[in-house]
Amino acid sequence: MKKTAIVILNYNGSKFLKQFLPGVIYKTIEIADVWVADNCSTDDSVSILQNEFPQINLIVNKENSGYAGGYNEALKQLDYKYFLLLNSDIEVADNWVQPLEELMDSDENIAACQPKILSYLEPEKFEYAGSAGGFIDKYGYPFCRGRLFLSLEEDNGQYDDVQEVFWASGACMMVRADLFKQYNGFDADFFAHMEEIDYCWRMKNYGFKIMVCPSSKVYHIGGGTLSKKSSKKTYLNFRNNFSLLYKNLPDNQLVKVFIVRLLLDGVAGIKFLLQGGFADTIAVLRAHLYFYKNYGKLREKRHQLKQQEVNKIYKRNIVFDYYILRKTKFSELNKEDFS
Repeated sequence: MKKTAIVILNYNGSKFLKQFLPGVIYKTIEIADVWVADNCSTDDSVSILQNEFPQINLIVNKENSGYAGGYNEALKQLDYKYFLLLNSDIEVADNWVQPLEELMDSDENIAACQPKILSYLEPEKFEYAGSAGGFIDKYGYPFCRGRLFLSLEEDNGQYDDVQEVFWASGACMMVRADLFKQYNGFDADFFAHMEEIDYCWRMKNYGFKIMVCPSSKVYHIGGGTLSKKSSKKTYLNFRNNFSLLYKNLPDNQLVKVFIVRLLLDGVAGIKFLLQGGFADTIAVLRAHLYFYKNYGKLREKRHQLKQQEVNKIYKRNIVFDYYILRKTKFSELNKEDFS
């Protein structure tokens, strides 16, 4: 039996399945099983999978419960050592699975890892969703080796070292299956966006490591489900970021971080408004209203989890460093500021 299941979660992505699934099958089928979990698509995805790709295994979820719930539903049905979660809009390079498996095999304390994620449209550059490994600052703002906000670096081998990071990208992430099941997978209430950061933070709170393995490479289109300019994406990102902070921060940091974030989110809302993004301003307000409305549920989740001081959190405010100090590359950040 193969140790790894590559699992592609699909929702109305027949175009991407036709474009990228043949490459995944060709470059992977000998060393890993390929599964597609269809998230209740309304296009012709299922018929295409059944008729054109007999080599793959198919799961059809009963409802569309988003990235988080969709993967939870699919993965609970599978029995492998590793799950390799892969977006449908990704082209994989040769020999991309073996380095990930070898890294996970080398240390049972590694809960998840990701490859180097490059842009499909501009292969010389890192891609937004993950690049060469993810981090967050002390106020919860995510960024990556190779990507600060919208500034994407060219890949010149500057981040080719295997390194512990804070989060691995859900666009392409290998997780240790027994831990994923033991700790209840993704938080399904997130639906989509930042659920992988929440999961990785939870794993770090329980003493596990998250790694990046740059010798494995994939090429990601990105924005296949929601455009970066979508107000719905703005809402999910602000809502889920607030939730993951509340769930995972240690007690001695919670109040301070939330006071600062209230101010910074207010600034973000005003910035959206001045730029003509009225819908994005409303999305920020809705995200905060969600938190207050669901505070009791989130409080219960927090009490069920472990919180502690963890490493790889950037001690400074990346918003200040990027917009005021004009630091646009990860390499410009002081390594000593990562706890």
